[in-house]
Amino acid sequence: MRSAMRAAVLTSVLLATLVGCSGDPGEPQPAPPLTTAPTDAPAFDPAAPPALGVMALVPRSMTDLAVSDYEQVRLDLGVPDLQGSDPRAESDRFWERAERTASLLGPNVLREVDDQLAAEFGWTSDDVDWQALFGGPEGTGWVLKIRDDLPMGDVSRAVEAGVGPLAGAVVVAESHLVTRNAEGNGEASWAAEPELTALAGAESPGVFVSRTCVTEDSLVPEGELAPVPAADVEDLDELGPFSLTLGSELATAQLGSARPDAFSRLGLPGVLPATDPDFDEVFVRPVADPGGGRLGWEITDPAAAADLALRRQLPFAVCGG
Repeated sequence: MRSAMRAAVLTSVLLATLVGCSGDPGEPQPAPPLTTAPTDAPAFDPAAPPALGVMALVPRSMTDLAVSDYEQVRLDLGVPDLQGSDPRAESDRFWERAERTASLLGPNVLREVDDQLAAEFGWTSDDVDWQALFGGPEGTGWVLKIRDDLPMGDVSRAVEAGVGPLAGAVVVAESHLVTRNAEGNGEASWAAEPELTALAGAESPGVFVSRTCVTEDSLVPEGELAPVPAADVEDLDELGPFSLTLGSELATAQLGSARPDAFSRLGLPGVLPATDPDFDEVFVRPVADPGGGRLGWEITDPAAAADLALRRQLPFAVCGG
């Protein structure tokens, strides 16, 4: 297995893409209110699964979307009623276990300022139902869904005070959302592209959606030379947008419409350079549905599966063609 140091570096690179840093193109820009969107434009639907609903807020320029459903993870771990008003020790126990055993896609945006939020505003990251991170060459952003019974005035006060990552964020009180660099016009969002919305209808702890395939070079370990393209890769059909849905035991990839190359893609971990950790040690007992364009696996380590997704170390999604 390759060094933990390199894995940490790779993780930090993609997380920087998704979360953003002060001073780069991801600097917060207030989004126009959602109510300014044309009435016939796609709009945020609170009743939709998180990854599907949030697409109305993801700008078309973004390439990757990573959604963590904290409400589902709390249910899976036996603490469905955990809230920010509960003792910090209970919260710490939940997050320690969740980060170790659940398929969380990315760091919790608010966790580092939970103490300040609790002391000054009466709420914390434990009052967030789900989190969506998105990123691309032109910047990054995020969306937080706040639980429905939390007074949004408390949330607005924290945003106005500029607490940590909330500085420059936008509150959409009627939808119980807090956003950063989100799209206010649904016609300019991912929700206006049926090819993308078709990939995100499942409810699951983690859903990763990308509008770009994985290049073969990006799977080559740092410091190693890129391999000569294998016939196994050249013979694949081209791949467009794809998604990977991660549960506590199962993972499902959707590759769009019918995929004659579905079984070939299942065998790519044995053809391409090994990932760290090895993809075929985390994703086991593969199955394929060529007609539906789906691949499936059992997963041995949900946290490792999420890490591979965030770093785009996904051999099945190599571009091909």
